[in-house]
Amino acid sequence: MKLNRTTQRTVEILKLVSKNPEGITLDDICSQLSLPKTSAYDIITTLVEMGMANVEKGQKQTYTIGLTAYRIGINYTNNMDFLEVLEPELKAFSRTVGKTVFFGVRSDHEVVYICKFEPENPIITTATVGTKNPMYCTSLGKAILAYTDEDTRQQVMNRITFRRKTDNTIMTRKALEAELVKVRDQGYALDAREMDDHMECVGAPVFGSDNSVVGAISVSSLYKPGEDYDALGRMVCQKAEEVSRLLGFLGKKS
Repeated sequence: MKLNRTTQRTVEILKLVSKNPEGITLDDICSQLSLPKTSAYDIITTLVEMGMANVEKGQKQTYTIGLTAYRIGINYTNNMDFLEVLEPELKAFSRTVGKTVFFGVRSDHEVVYICKFEPENPIITTATVGTKNPMYCTSLGKAILAYTDEDTRQQVMNRITFRRKTDNTIMTRKALEAELVKVRDQGYALDAREMDDHMECVGAPVFGSDNSVVGAISVSSLYKPGEDYDALGRMVCQKAEEVSRLLGFLGKKS
């Protein structure tokens, strides 16, 4: 596989800067990595602008690792234990509610299913681990999107192409935006037979230690006209809050 030269140089510079907590000059970067000064300067300047590196101005400018790079590293460390925390909680929750429980995360403008837990006598669900579905017609997707920061949410919305799955599928951006306001008001999202005529799903957001939404959990079951989906939504919301606390979330939903 051919490596992108600029990307490779960027990673090498970041690694070198991270090994010099006291700071490193541009001349030293160029010398140790055998890089042309112009190329190294363009890369390190971009890294500074993106918060991946800091610059200390003096007789000679020195560079240290930036806060953004630090946060990325912390997120990686946190994610190492992420599933170990989720799995026993959601497995037990599946047995409690007697329905299939999913955990999903956003992947661009779609939701991808990371975990699936089933009760003793599960119903057949089409979604499996690794499946991707649209955000606008799934409870997981709507729960995540409702609590995603405004800038990212608008970027995601710009990429959505609405396609009808059932007669109940949301088909316009305006309708989706109104739905997301409702999700934030009640704390959970419904897939009211929007993806599949026979399935009703309830989802709620999960937050991490940095107070941002990291994913969502959902409960899926065959649609039953007499079932209290609002009560189920409150149960899912409570479980999502419990899981969020286990992940270090100490704030409030925003």
